[in-house]
Amino acid sequence: MASNMALVLGATGGIGGEVARQLRDAGWTVRALRRSGEHHIEQRDGMVWVRGDAMSLDNVLAAAKGCSVIVHAVNPPGYLRWGELVLPMLDNTIAAAQANCATIVLPGTVYNYGPSAFPTLGEDSPQQPVTRKGAIRVEMERRLQQASSGSCKVVVVRAGDFFGPKPGNSWFSQGMLKPGRPVKAISVPNAPGVGHQWSYLPDVARTMVELAERRDTLAPFASFHMAGHWDADGTQLAEAICRVVVKRGGVRPKVRAFPWRLTALAATFVPTLHELREMRYLWTTRVEMKNAKLVATLGHEPHTPLDDAVEAALEGMGCLPAMAVGK
Repeated sequence: MASNMALVLGATGGIGGEVARQLRDAGWTVRALRRSGEHHIEQRDGMVWVRGDAMSLDNVLAAAKGCSVIVHAVNPPGYLRWGELVLPMLDNTIAAAQANCATIVLPGTVYNYGPSAFPTLGEDSPQQPVTRKGAIRVEMERRLQQASSGSCKVVVVRAGDFFGPKPGNSWFSQGMLKPGRPVKAISVPNAPGVGHQWSYLPDVARTMVELAERRDTLAPFASFHMAGHWDADGTQLAEAICRVVVKRGGVRPKVRAFPWRLTALAATFVPTLHELREMRYLWTTRVEMKNAKLVATLGHEPHTPLDDAVEAALEGMGCLPAMAVGK
């Protein structure tokens, strides 16, 4: 019988942290690798935190010992040094998974795709990226697919832009809103009328956990797309934010276009903005994923109603007043 022990790389980030918590709540023994910490091993929040670096093969091998699942949700902070760090970290995860006959679970991106696959993406759509980060993402999945022909399996879950109570690096929390402040204005990155796909982090994490629990029934390399929340004209998420703010006693926020021209100037001096601008094409083109394969496998897609998801996200980000006791 396979062990229900998982290693999460990137557990201090948005998707990694959410998957770690949901695995724990589902009864898994969870180890989380992090670079900092007062002690080498620490029991906290119902998980075992191990101090180590995803760039160290020895650290990853030691942390993964006895694990049947490795969640690879680690990324360089601020999108920086992708070319130097992303593939070596993945190679360490692959080596650890092969050593333990484990399943790797990867949160995928739409960076893998270019205009040749738009506007509707299926799991078998051609991966012909137009950016550097997209090319690295394609190489990641190529290496994973190659590894899956050996002693490990792979599950890729591809979703839209993340939002949630603890989103980490995301457009929702860094581009549209200001965490820790009441919502006075919303910056919308979309070109006018262009739809966009969003995914609520707890729904994505739940999907990854459910697939991990069915890993023995899946193909050696299994990729799934989520439908998430489709914003048909680029205004519906902003309107949901407005509804929640008013519901919680605030003044309806102003909705304005994201200042792309200003970021063009700042990107010269701020590397993170330069990296974000590289992905602007995803805000000027309709890109939508269908979830038929996922539904056929699980029987459903975990899905929180939009206003409920937005309210939980804003509250978790400190953008709403606390609810009155007993309300």
